[in-house]
Amino acid sequence: MFKRLVSISLLPACVLLTATLAVAQSTASSDVAKTTEAATETNTTAATPMPVFTEYKGVKIGMTAEDVRKTLEQYLKAKGDAQDILVVADSESAQVFYDNESKVKAISIDYTNGASQAPTAMQVLGREVEPRADGSMYAVERYPAAGYWVSYNRTSGAKSMVTITIQAL
Repeated sequence: MFKRLVSISLLPACVLLTATLAVAQSTASSDVAKTTEAATETNTTAATPMPVFTEYKGVKIGMTAEDVRKTLEQYLKAKGDAQDILVVADSESAQVFYDNESKVKAISIDYTNGASQAPTAMQVLGREVEPRADGSMYAVERYPAAGYWVSYNRTSGAKSMVTITIQAL
C-alpha cells in the first residue's frame, strides 16, 4: 500500500517535470533557430573577406607544376610528382604540393634562424595575432570565396621559426 501511495503522489511531480522539460527544450530550439537565422542574415550581408597573403614569389594555388618550375627555377632543389622543394636562402625554404592534376594544392614556407626576414602575422592574415604565454603564435583564416586557407605559425624562443601555409579547401 505504501508503494502505491508513493507512486501516486509522485505522479503529478513527474508530469510537471516532463512538461517543464518539454517547454524548455522547445524554447531552446526556438532560440537556436533565431540565432542561426540572425547569423545567416549577418553572413550573407557582410562583405566576404579576401585573403591578404595570396601567393609566394608568384606561385598561387591552382598553378601548374610546369609554371611553378619556370617561375622558381633558380630555387628548385628537388622536384617530384607530388612535391617540389625550394631553397631560397639559408633561412628560407618552401615546399609546393601538387594534386593529381599537377596543380598547386598547398604551399608551405619556412623562415628559420630567428625568422627576422619572415612576414608578420598582419602581413599574412591582415590582423594581429596575440602571442601565447611562451611567445609562440598560431592563427588560421579560411577564405571560401578564394578557395583556400592561410595559416601563420611562429615558434617561441630567440631562434624562432615561422611557417606560413596556403592550402586549397
